[in-house]
Amino acid sequence: MAAESPVESLQEEATCPICLEYFTHPVTLECGHNFCRTCIAQCWQGPDTAASCPQCRETLQQRNLRPNRQLANVVEITKQLSFQAAKGAGAGGVCGEHQEALKLFCEEDQTPICVVCDRSRAHRAHTVVPIQEAAQKYKEKIQARLKTLREEREKLLGLKVTGEERSREYLVEQTETERQKIVSEFQQLRQLLEEQERLLLAQLEKLDKEIVKIQNENITKLSEGISRLSELISEMEGKCQKPASGFLQDVRSTLSRCEKGKFQQPEDISPELEERVSDFSQKTIVLMETLRKFKDTLPSALETQIGESLGAHRQANVTLDPDTAHPILVLSEDRKSVRCGDTRQRLPDTPERFDTAPCVLGCEGFTAGRHCWEVEVGGGRYWAVGVARESVGRKGRISRSPEGGIWAVERREGWLRALSSPATPLPLSRAPSRIRVCLDCDRGQVTFIDAGDEAPIFTFPPGSVPGERIRPWLWMWPGSRLRLRP
Repeated sequence: MAAESPVESLQEEATCPICLEYFTHPVTLECGHNFCRTCIAQCWQGPDTAASCPQCRETLQQRNLRPNRQLANVVEITKQLSFQAAKGAGAGGVCGEHQEALKLFCEEDQTPICVVCDRSRAHRAHTVVPIQEAAQKYKEKIQARLKTLREEREKLLGLKVTGEERSREYLVEQTETERQKIVSEFQQLRQLLEEQERLLLAQLEKLDKEIVKIQNENITKLSEGISRLSELISEMEGKCQKPASGFLQDVRSTLSRCEKGKFQQPEDISPELEERVSDFSQKTIVLMETLRKFKDTLPSALETQIGESLGAHRQANVTLDPDTAHPILVLSEDRKSVRCGDTRQRLPDTPERFDTAPCVLGCEGFTAGRHCWEVEVGGGRYWAVGVARESVGRKGRISRSPEGGIWAVERREGWLRALSSPATPLPLSRAPSRIRVCLDCDRGQVTFIDAGDEAPIFTFPPGSVPGERIRPWLWMWPGSRLRLRP
């Protein structure tokens, strides 16, 4: 191979003709040719005293090997020159074994090699092409793969948007259906109770009239009896005032009228009416007991029914963790609200505390079940509300995205967006004043709802939130105040 430059000519002179690599402990034969000590020793193996030069075939009577120290120095200088030439030419790398520029590419081993490697036994039988040609070839292959991957990503983004729209439509439709069902059921229940109320009151009024009628009849009878007895008493008293002859006159008739004057007490309530009153009282007791049981079981029954139909989330009493709050954030005494202060507070810089982003975590963490809480965002123009995993980064710049362990919605000035990857603008007619965060740990899903009109805002689909401890997360900027409810 003809030398392309003085450096390459020097490299060729510093190469052993047997191993085709730089000389290692070079020795000189009587004929003047040079070889590696190990290479010539392997060629001259055997008991014969006579040997020949592997290069010129001259027969040598004695195995006289003289070390060539000058050639060894030249080899070292050649290696340094090759290394500097490769760096100056920007060849893209240097062979670690030969300190040569990596100008070739071995197809079989899929690795860049130098010209010395190409002439070695390791690559002599391999397909070798210039490194720029190989780079162009594989660059075209990578570009073709990139095109396919980009098309696949666009397809998945389209499916994501479509799925979110369908999920939002389904949520609205399902909520409205359940609302109508609840209204209808309770309306029927109210009608049934009103009918029962009217029936019982009518029966009670009828019984009341009958009892009043009996009482009036008894009073009339008692008044008549009292009047007759009063007349008889007056007559007997006058009879007793007469002389003996007059008193004894018609005495038998007088005694007979006294016997007949005894008054028979009327019955208060007839047995038939008393039985009717008892039956009515028993029916009332049974109905009241049924209503009492219904009233006691209604909240849990409704909670179960609504939970099964709408996937209801249990209301969580969330508070803020002061150990995680950025020093510029000021928490209320009840740890329910947070605002940005005017100056940075002097707080210990613990591993749990956010030191750059104005964030704070909730004290409560969730690993299973469905939970929800509300955040009053008021009229603040810069805020973000959501959840974060327990291991979210606290120091330096953090990624407010699912990749960074945060799932949230954000408001900046007059627009709202979901902090997805990439961020998703949310076309809302008005900014919400209260946001309900609904976390489903079992499905790995988090949903944001406008607590004012129950309109869905955004849903991170099932499987988005990993199966680890998840905590409430708030981010804010000066001029905003956030408060947890209840």
